[in-house]
Amino acid sequence: MIIDVHGHVTAPELLAKYPMPPSLGDIDGMIERKLEAGVGLTVVGSPVGFGTMTRIPGLDNYAQPADKLAAFHDWMGETVRAHAGHLLAYAYVNPFGTDAELATAAELVHRPEFVGFIVNTSVRGRFLDDPGADRFFELAREALVPIMLHPPAEPVGAGALTNFGLVEQLGRFTDVHLSLATMIMGGRLERDPGLRLIAATGGGALALLADRLDLAHSPRHWKGTGKPALPRTPSSYFSQIWVDTASNSSHALRANISVFGADHVLFGTDTPPLPHEVADLVAAVTELNLSTQDTHDILTGNAVRLLNLSEEQTRAVA
Repeated sequence: MIIDVHGHVTAPELLAKYPMPPSLGDIDGMIERKLEAGVGLTVVGSPVGFGTMTRIPGLDNYAQPADKLAAFHDWMGETVRAHAGHLLAYAYVNPFGTDAELATAAELVHRPEFVGFIVNTSVRGRFLDDPGADRFFELAREALVPIMLHPPAEPVGAGALTNFGLVEQLGRFTDVHLSLATMIMGGRLERDPGLRLIAATGGGALALLADRLDLAHSPRHWKGTGKPALPRTPSSYFSQIWVDTASNSSHALRANISVFGADHVLFGTDTPPLPHEVADLVAAVTELNLSTQDTHDILTGNAVRLLNLSEEQTRAVA
């Protein structure tokens, strides 16, 4: 059976409060549809906590009340337990949050229902190289769990995009690879070689930008103007990054396997809310004509190892 590392569900209270795709509340239906396609386990999370990815004027996802966020995570834990063997969860946290918010998130990932953090790739226009996120990354290192990097509702530059479709499909996609680039160039991965990052949406276009990232680090046309801040090329830090298959492009999937390696690609659908036919997403991997081992690793094995899943947690995908 297959593991999907990128799915979303939403509490009934949030579905009633904000306009959202109804599929986010159909948990039993999601599990049934995925089982038909061979997906036994989905790791779900909210990239906005007790908020919404829908553009709502005046709404600030980062100002949500602590009690509402706590209640949301309690609901998430209960939902995982009610669907044991088919669901696990990420704990949402604002990487620029208060010490109290970070401490609460640290407690969550010690519960068996939660296997990692989910954070936005930028927060209010600040990427994750910002020193304001240092405390979060210290916490993640201590917790020994991976971090799902998911684009925010309002990515950097969203204010200049009047077409919401461009925000959803291009702005958020771009936010992912820009954030990863800032973390690499800012030295965050150099300082913490134990970080394990899961980049949503296939890591944006990072696989296509490896050469440009290396050129940004050591531009030939500025040769001799200063010593590069990193001791090695930025693309060499890709070994700390795993990307999912939710890129909606067979070309991007092939590029990610070529650049990151089959051992750093994870099956992920972003479904729900995206209304993909899950069987088609599985076929996108199986039809690449990879080795049997590489195909198994992308669909199942890499997730088991990265998320450090126990036999009990993976009984649905055995």
